[in-house]
Amino acid sequence: MIQAINLALTEMMGEDDSVLVMGEDVGVNGGVFRATEGLHARFGEARVLDTPVAESAIVGTGIGMAMAGLRPVCEIQFCGFSYLTMAQLEGHASRVRNRSQGKLTVPMVVRVPYGGGVRALEHHSESREASFAHFPGLKVVIPSTPRNARALLRSAIADPDTVLFMEPKHSYRAWREEVPEAPEQLPIGKAELVREGTDITLIAWGAMRRPAEQAAALLGEQRGATVELIDLLTIAPLDVETIAASVQKTGRCVVVQEAPRSFGVSSELVTVINDRALMYLEAPVARVTGFDVVTPGFSREKAYLPTAGRIADALAATLDF
Repeated sequence: MIQAINLALTEMMGEDDSVLVMGEDVGVNGGVFRATEGLHARFGEARVLDTPVAESAIVGTGIGMAMAGLRPVCEIQFCGFSYLTMAQLEGHASRVRNRSQGKLTVPMVVRVPYGGGVRALEHHSESREASFAHFPGLKVVIPSTPRNARALLRSAIADPDTVLFMEPKHSYRAWREEVPEAPEQLPIGKAELVREGTDITLIAWGAMRRPAEQAAALLGEQRGATVELIDLLTIAPLDVETIAASVQKTGRCVVVQEAPRSFGVSSELVTVINDRALMYLEAPVARVTGFDVVTPGFSREKAYLPTAGRIADALAATLDF
């Protein structure tokens, strides 16, 4: 995935001179995860800017640049440091269009590696998509594979408003996928139907897509049940239509999120299903999540993160209800 993100940045900077990259160590060093490797040598220091360690200043400067006609792509090294950007995102980026009655917009992307699974330290493994999705006007996108990461990042950079692009860093180098030669873009706000099924709907996003796929396959082998798997890809705005149509068809649903259980995206999904598909349900909607604790360090990380086994158990229990 990290190479696909680098490819999208290279393509968009080559196609549009107004696109620039900024953040801590994104220049000569190529970024903490090497997402910007080679960009400084190719496009120069005027378009690949190393910044001080000041996350709020990075995003605040990006807002000014975007309102002046540029398309900045800001990198925040880890999700745990993205809280320092909240005032800029909520107070300015997400509401300039509304505040100016559409006369001004902020076409900016803020890239944030997030999530666990890489044995990182405290403040380096959080999954806080729900916090940002609560900001009206802010789009929150989460890719799950190399191919959709490249396509969605191209769409995010081309978007007329601010997009928070949250990258599951566990997927950066965990596995490979072919990416087409021709550039692709995917629509923001549209979920992907990963596999069709008739017995139960399974909803996941980001790094949780892989264990969800494994659990769906396991359930098919053990019980012959067919699972309809949906990858949200965009958290805000949410693709309510795809979710409702699937649950209306299957009558059962399990939601998987890496974040803590309470007040998260999975809670919003349960509400959406109640609003749109309550009379079709044959079992309560189940959730497989992290726990309501501070995201642990690497020694307890495996016990915290949802696994294919936990997801398969929830699918089986929902089918047996």
